[in-house]
Amino acid sequence: MVSRPTALEHFRYVGDKRTQVVYDQDLAGADPAVAEAIAAIVAAESYACFGPDELREARNRGYRPHRSIAAATPAD
Repeated sequence: MVSRPTALEHFRYVGDKRTQVVYDQDLAGADPAVAEAIAAIVAAESYACFGPDELREARNRGYRPHRSIAAATPAD
């Protein structure tokens, strides 16, 4: 498991304010693109965290899930 950035260690879902895309930090270890995106968001200080820390709250705020989230979610 990849360690989370200190500023984001208590959050699972992190949004990029520039693109309105939300990433799941739990997937950063399995998907290098997610890890790179999260690192870029932190470097640019353009992140948003959600309370409660849920994907539906990110969607309520207009963020779209990154494709890695859909790939990791089992089909209903």
